[in-house]
Amino acid sequence: MKGERRLARELALQALYEIDLVQHPPSQVMFEQFGALEEPNPRAEEYARALVVGIIAVVPQLDAYIQSHAPEWPLDQVAVIDRNLLRMALYEFTVGKVPVKVAINEAVELAKEYGADSSPRFVNGVLGALVPLQAEVERALTQRQGA
Repeated sequence: MKGERRLARELALQALYEIDLVQHPPSQVMFEQFGALEEPNPRAEEYARALVVGIIAVVPQLDAYIQSHAPEWPLDQVAVIDRNLLRMALYEFTVGKVPVKVAINEAVELAKEYGADSSPRFVNGVLGALVPLQAEVERALTQRQGA
């Protein structure tokens, strides 16, 4: 059985993927996704919802930091899974106060499961390059969320 946080991250990743790819409204995506769960898990759903809502609110800021550390790959050309894993992990280890190692490890594990063969290495490399900017990113994101 998966832990609640892993399940929440998977749910959030799936929702972010759909929202990013086909621009469905986040509330609709989450309603349909959570309603389709065979075994509802309110705590996982709550964390997934918080991730999705929080990430969507600051996508331009997240993307600017990610793009600055993956300049050879325009973000619109990065695989949708990888792009959303980067957003989620960066959000978690800044605003979400998840320990850096946990956020990166979870993103890499999800990249292994859902991404291409090169995804884990790419995700790990970009996130590792962003770690020194943790405090700066956190300030930028929290200012944006407060605006």
